[in-house]
Amino acid sequence: MSSVFFPRDEYFMRLALREAERALEHDDVPIGCVVAHDGEVIAAAGNEREVRGDPTAHAEVLALREASRALGGWRLAGTAVYVTLEPCAMCAGAIVLGRVPRVVYGAHDPKAGAAGSVFDVLHEPRLNHRPEVGEGLLAGESADLLRRFFALRR
Repeated sequence: MSSVFFPRDEYFMRLALREAERALEHDDVPIGCVVAHDGEVIAAAGNEREVRGDPTAHAEVLALREASRALGGWRLAGTAVYVTLEPCAMCAGAIVLGRVPRVVYGAHDPKAGAAGSVFDVLHEPRLNHRPEVGEGLLAGESADLLRRFFALRR
């Protein structure tokens, strides 16, 4: 794990936060994801589980699919994934399978996080790929968005 960030990391994470806010428009949990390739955004998505009625429509999965289309293949070399919440096991698995070299996330997920909180899929030595991981970028803003969302539902 690392908390070393590059100058453009905050810019990309703010775009991911904007995608998370868009998820609120259709009553989805506000999680957003951006995929950058060579310093340019090639994919962005927010959660769409509710609107699609699809348990796999997490922001990361949707953004990885879009990135694969943009790059013309499933190997996502040269990319970085920016996500507002620590990826779950499904999303971390998709990141590993896509050979994403770098992941930056905002808030930790103590209930389902698979980048060190509950599991550590992204650093599992038995898997054939382990991305570099940066954690905690704009974590407070990401966590606040989630807290406000769930406070309205309780």
